[in-house]
Amino acid sequence: MNFYIRQKVFSIGDKFSITDVSGNNMFNVEGKVFSLGKKLRIYDMSNNEIVYIEQKLFKLLPEYSIFFNGNYAAKVKKEFTFFSNKFNIDSNMGNYEIEGDFFAHDFSIIKNGSSIAEINKKWLSWGDTYEITINEGENYAFILALVIVVDQVLHDNKNKNNG
Repeated sequence: MNFYIRQKVFSIGDKFSITDVSGNNMFNVEGKVFSLGKKLRIYDMSNNEIVYIEQKLFKLLPEYSIFFNGNYAAKVKKEFTFFSNKFNIDSNMGNYEIEGDFFAHDFSIIKNGSSIAEINKKWLSWGDTYEITINEGENYAFILALVIVVDQVLHDNKNKNNG
């Protein structure tokens, strides 16, 4: 299934929708405006919180914790690499890896050795725009949380020298 994330350039805090190919809202994402570290929540269309994402502070490399339905699900940590972007994921939801290109625009999410999702950040767009293709049968909300962490580390934090 294809999902699209379009973040608004001029907004206070993180607040955006995740849509399907027809433009229908599938999930809403809201960030806490005044907090130490990033804290984001993903809601379904009935306004139920599904995922909570929290940045861990005072780490050498960026690190985030993901909670799914109120329970710890994963720790995502950027690995130190020179020519690509790679993330280490310690998860109780499967064995995941994220690998990306040098320009941080194309990524693959690998689960148990097989690619389950492809992420493409658009080059010429107003605001950050991602197209995410996730295999059927995967946990869409959890995979989208991984995509949001990648965006937070590589694109939102560029001005803070954190990615």
